[in-house]
Amino acid sequence: MGNHSQGHLHFDGNLTSIASEWLLVGASSYKVSAASSVYFGGVLIGVITFGQLSDQFGRKPVYVTGLALDITFAVLNALSPSFQLFLLTRFVVGVMNGGMSLVAFVLLNEYIGATYWSIAGSLSNLFFAVGIAQFAVIGYLIRSWRLLALLVNVQGACVFLLSLCIPESPRWLYTQGRLTEAKDVLLFLGRWNCKKFTSFSLTPRQKEISQSANVLTIYRHGALRQRTLVMMYAWFVCSLVYYGLTLSVGDLGGNIYLNLALSGLAEIPAYPLCMYVMNHKRCGRRKALAGFLAFGGLSCLIILFLPEKKGSGLFFMLNRQVLSLVGKLSISASFNIVYIYTSELYPTSIRNLGMGLCSMVSRFGGIIAPFIPDLRYIQASLPFIVFGVTGLTSGTLSLLLPETLNCPLPETMTDLQVCSYRRLGEKEEVSLSLLNGHMEDSENIVGSSSEEEEELSLTTSTDTQALT
Repeated sequence: MGNHSQGHLHFDGNLTSIASEWLLVGASSYKVSAASSVYFGGVLIGVITFGQLSDQFGRKPVYVTGLALDITFAVLNALSPSFQLFLLTRFVVGVMNGGMSLVAFVLLNEYIGATYWSIAGSLSNLFFAVGIAQFAVIGYLIRSWRLLALLVNVQGACVFLLSLCIPESPRWLYTQGRLTEAKDVLLFLGRWNCKKFTSFSLTPRQKEISQSANVLTIYRHGALRQRTLVMMYAWFVCSLVYYGLTLSVGDLGGNIYLNLALSGLAEIPAYPLCMYVMNHKRCGRRKALAGFLAFGGLSCLIILFLPEKKGSGLFFMLNRQVLSLVGKLSISASFNIVYIYTSELYPTSIRNLGMGLCSMVSRFGGIIAPFIPDLRYIQASLPFIVFGVTGLTSGTLSLLLPETLNCPLPETMTDLQVCSYRRLGEKEEVSLSLLNGHMEDSENIVGSSSEEEEELSLTTSTDTQALT
């Protein structure tokens, strides 16, 4: 915080920030918010460009390159001698961070069978919430923004070194016709699991034009077009309501580091809850997403009917805070589900492209969110009306999507027409069922204790065994 004394500007406390270093106060205070906007502008570009790049050149090289550039420009950002250079490097960090994190999420899911996607995705988002709390602790101990930025990137460097050891996505290799490499990756994963495995072969599929797929490909395909539009709106609403509810809390006062830590820890219960619900056979992905979105929106609308009192009555404030917390937990669970659900809705050949489009739209929700709480100056309850209505409408539209729980994943555009996400119990050819692990009577090849060797094909029927 700053104050004026005898014509000079003084900042309270011993922390340093870009505002205190470059005197971004008064008429220049908008530049602090502009720095955040520049970052999210970079993220907006990164999530769409990296998706197409990884579909064309592979998941691992795009991810590793993006991570290396992210760390490099983050260090340059911490050492910026001027605010202009700070903005430039901040923009590049946004591009790399947004794109790299999206590719990393897809790569994680393509290492494992679709049965475990919800668990892996939820755990990754759980660590995101824990990271917020961790950052608050580090920030409390280190009050210099430059030193804090450098220290955080030490962790990034460790992640980069570990990332060099991971293999390429076997799913992506398969869609590219690189069967030998895909087989080697599967065997590598089996050895890391310390399991016995039998020999197998991969049957090549008929080549398609999916390698040249782009945004127009999605909108020319009827099923993909509907899914994309519905999921775009769901991503937009998740971002809008999540950040909007956070900002609607206002200035809580007290220790800013404690408030930041609690904001991250408050999201943690949402992830095990949504993991249970979205994997339950009576709910699945579709009903879970619709339910959490609608429940979050309903929580916001109920706030409108709470009795308004002058002052700060304890009963009123507790109820208002509880409902806001329920809304935030619900939208956090929805955010987790859309990541996993979107990955399952798109074929492998354009999965990153579809994820990139949806993630791009969510950034617009994040950009708009800070302005929604200001609607209270027009009408006190208007912000919660916006959150409630958008949550309910998005939840309703989500019911138009197909269910993907325990269903084989599409690998190419043709699979959307041939398989239509049919369950593995039906007598019909499905692609890459080795990777999905949905057969109740099948053994895991990587973990099989059988000594017999079987010849398996990726294009098989109901007696297919699961590889992961």
